[in-house]
Amino acid sequence: MRRITILGATGSIGQSTIDLIARNPDAYVIEALTGGHSVETLARDAIRLNAKCAVTAHADRLQDLRAALSGTGIAAAAGPAALIEAADRPADWVMSAIVGAAGLAPGLAALKRGATLALANKESLVCAGPLVMAEAARSGARLLPVDSEHSAVFQALLGEKMESVERVILTASGGAFRDWPLADLARATPEQAATHPNWSMGQRITVDSASMFNKALEVIEAHEYFGISPDRIEVLVHPESLVHALVGHVDGAILAHLGAPDMRHAIGYALHWPDRCDLPVARLDLAEIATLNFRRPEMARYPALEIAQRVMQRGGLSGAVMNAAKEVALDAFLDRRIGFTDMVPLVSRVLDRLDRDSGALDAEWCLEHVLAADQMARSYASEALGAAAGAEQKAGIS
Repeated sequence: MRRITILGATGSIGQSTIDLIARNPDAYVIEALTGGHSVETLARDAIRLNAKCAVTAHADRLQDLRAALSGTGIAAAAGPAALIEAADRPADWVMSAIVGAAGLAPGLAALKRGATLALANKESLVCAGPLVMAEAARSGARLLPVDSEHSAVFQALLGEKMESVERVILTASGGAFRDWPLADLARATPEQAATHPNWSMGQRITVDSASMFNKALEVIEAHEYFGISPDRIEVLVHPESLVHALVGHVDGAILAHLGAPDMRHAIGYALHWPDRCDLPVARLDLAEIATLNFRRPEMARYPALEIAQRVMQRGGLSGAVMNAAKEVALDAFLDRRIGFTDMVPLVSRVLDRLDRDSGALDAEWCLEHVLAADQMARSYASEALGAAAGAEQKAGIS
C-alpha cells in the first residue's frame, strides 16, 4: 500500500490528484494534505481520505482547521515550518503542487529523504534547478514531471538516448489573448485574462498562460530537468491543446505526445509510474478532430518568452529573480495596479537591477541564497511599482 502526501491539495492539481486517489482509496495511505486559505476544502478531503495530518500554510487559519477536524483524530498544523514537516513525513510518493516559490523548501525536504516527488511546482526548477537536481541525485530520489508538457517529453523519451535528441518542442494554447489585436492587450482585464480557452486551471496560472509567463517558466524547467540547451527548446502555439510536446531526433523523426487537455493524464502517469493504468480521461477521436494547427508565437504578443531566454543564458540565480518579480507583477495586475502589458517590463527592470547592482545572481547555490534572491527581487519589484504609482499620481496632480 503506497503512502501519499499531497502538497497543495486544495489547488487544481491537488484536487485532480485527490480525484484519482479517491477512485481507489484502499490502495493508499494518506500521510498529509496541505493547503492555503481553503481550510474547509482541506478538512473535507482530509476526512474523506482519512489523512493522518492536514496543514494550512496560514497560521491565522489554524483554529478554523482544527475546528473543522474536531473529533476526527486528524492532526492539524499551520505555517511554513509545518509544510516542511508534512513533506518530511514517511510518504513514498509526494505531489508537489504548491503554487510559486513557496513550494521549493517542502519539495526539497521530500527529496532529501528519497521520496518520489511528482513535480507540478515548476518554480522549483526555475528558481533552483541545479539545487533540486543535485539533491535528487544525492538521495536517490525519483523526480517525475507533472506539467503536461514535461510529462509528455518524459514519455516520448522512454527508450531513447538523449544524445539523439535534436530539439524539444513545447506547445502552448496561446491563452485568452492569442487572437486579440496587439493594440488591445494593454486594456485587457484580469477577468478576461483568467478565461482559458481549453484548460480548467486556477486563476494565477491561467493569467500566466495568457501572458505566456507560464510557458517561459516551462522552457526553463525543460532546460533544467532534461539538460537540453536553450537553443534546442522551441515553443509552438497549438490552439487545440491536444499535442502536449514533441521530441525531434537527429534522424529527422519527431515523436509527439497527444491527449485530451486534462491534467489527470500527467498526474495519473506520475502516480502509477512505471506502469500505465486506466484513467478517467477522454479518448481522442482523431478522425473527428481532423485538423491540428500550429504556429510560431509572436514575440510582440509574448515577450515573456524572451525573458526566459535571457534567464537561461545568464544563469545563476536569475531564475529565482525572474519568478519572484513575475509573482509581484502578477499580483499587481490582478489588483489592477498595472496593466497586462506592464508585467514583462517590470520583470526585466528587476533583472537589470539585480544583475547590475547586487551580484546576487552569482551567489553560491544553496536554499538560503535562492530565498534571499527571491526576497530581494520582490523588494525591488515592489519599489518599482511604488515609484511608478508615485510618478502617476504626481503627473495627475500637475
